[in-house]
Amino acid sequence: MTELTRRTMEALRAGEEARGPESGHRCPPPDRRQVVRVIKGLQALLFPMCFRREDPEMEDEQLLEDTLRLLKREVCAAMRFRRESGDPEADAEALCADFALRLPRIRSLLMKDVEALYEGDPAAESREEVMICYPGFYAISIYRLAHELYLLQAPLIPRIMTEFAHEKTGIDIHPGATIGEYFFIDHGTGIVVGETTTIGDHVKLYQGVTLGAKSFELDENGNPVKKIKRHPDIGSRVVIYANATILGGDTRIGDECVIGGNTWLTHSVPAGSTVAYNAPENQKRAED
Repeated sequence: MTELTRRTMEALRAGEEARGPESGHRCPPPDRRQVVRVIKGLQALLFPMCFRREDPEMEDEQLLEDTLRLLKREVCAAMRFRRESGDPEADAEALCADFALRLPRIRSLLMKDVEALYEGDPAAESREEVMICYPGFYAISIYRLAHELYLLQAPLIPRIMTEFAHEKTGIDIHPGATIGEYFFIDHGTGIVVGETTTIGDHVKLYQGVTLGAKSFELDENGNPVKKIKRHPDIGSRVVIYANATILGGDTRIGDECVIGGNTWLTHSVPAGSTVAYNAPENQKRAED
């Protein structure tokens, strides 16, 4: 051991407080790499022609069993890490069994998302192209899986999943968001969808859209209050163009609205409205 190594490790071990919040945990967190394997296994199971599996010869039944076994192990680790009461092994097994029964519905929803992307983008030459190439579908496929685990109250795992999608695509969808059928994301980079957002059916989002919080309610210690409505509600058949920002838990965009690019909204918009940003320089040109 070098003197540099010794001195560095002594400093790192100097005190529990200096080690950060993780020092109080008796069990390690779930393994992010294994959660990514779960994602890839589920994608390969649901769409075998578009997502490769680790073993090309593996039967679907074996792939499902292996992926659920891996998911159970990581859910159990997350429960132990969070120090949840009860029997983590039994609770994780029950949760994964419930999740498995939801997979047919998840695939049905994703096929509708594929249809929305294919029909909505003139550059898409086939549905297979959408599934293989489009970052929007990649992010949505992970969100749909993570959302069901979120509803089942699996700790940590849903956030690990959607943050992996965020890392890969630049699309940040919180697993707690509620998103309807035929969801369309084009390009996608920079999209943010907050935890308490609700989105109706047949909604289109373009790159850079933010559905975020306007402000945070604070507790008596000045910290943001958690688990309250903070993000907007988007109706059905709404189109939100690039770099639009819509904020606030009391903001609702009605059905069949069109929100133009670069707009900034912190108030509700009635159904059937079109909202457009008119930059001052454009106004000046119009007046000239």
